Amino acid sequence: MTQATISLALRQAVADHFHQRCSYCLTSEHIVGAEFTIDHIVPQSLGGASTEHNLCLACWRCNLLKRDRIAAVDPETGVTVRLFNPRLQDWFEHFAWLEDGLSIAGLTPVGRATVGALRLNRATLVNARRLWIQAGWHPPRSPEA
Repeated sequence: MTQATISLALRQAVADHFHQRCSYCLTSEHIVGAEFTIDHIVPQSLGGASTEHNLCLACWRCNLLKRDRIAAVDPETGVTVRLFNPRLQDWFEHFAWLEDGLSIAGLTPVGRATVGALRLNRATLVNARRLWIQAGWHPPRSPEA
C-alpha cells in the first residue's frame, strides 16, 4: 500500500490539536526535545484515511508499540476491546495518574487494554517521568496543560 504524505500544514494542525503531546502517554514534545510522529488511529493498512479526524500525535515509542493495531485485550476481563481513540474519547475518562504522575492506570477496559498494549508504564518512561516531576514539568492535569 502506498503511504499518503502528510502535509506540513496538516501535521502542524494535528500537533496543535494535541498541544504537542503524545495522544497516548501525554508526554510533551517540549520535554523530550524531539518531534513526535503522526499516528493513523485506524491504520492505513486497515483502511484508515490520512485525514485530520483519523490522525493524532504520538511519541515514537507509543507509535511503534501500537503498530497497525486497533484493539487489544483488557487484562482484567480478558475481552478484546478497541484501543483508546484520542479523537473521540477523553483521556481522563479512561486513564488516571498514579503516584503523582509516575504511572498511568487504566480506568476502563479501553484504558487498561491501551496501557498494556502501548506499555504506557515502560521503565524508561517511568524513570523519565520521575525526573520531569522533580522539575515540575509533569504530570499534565489535562491534555491541554
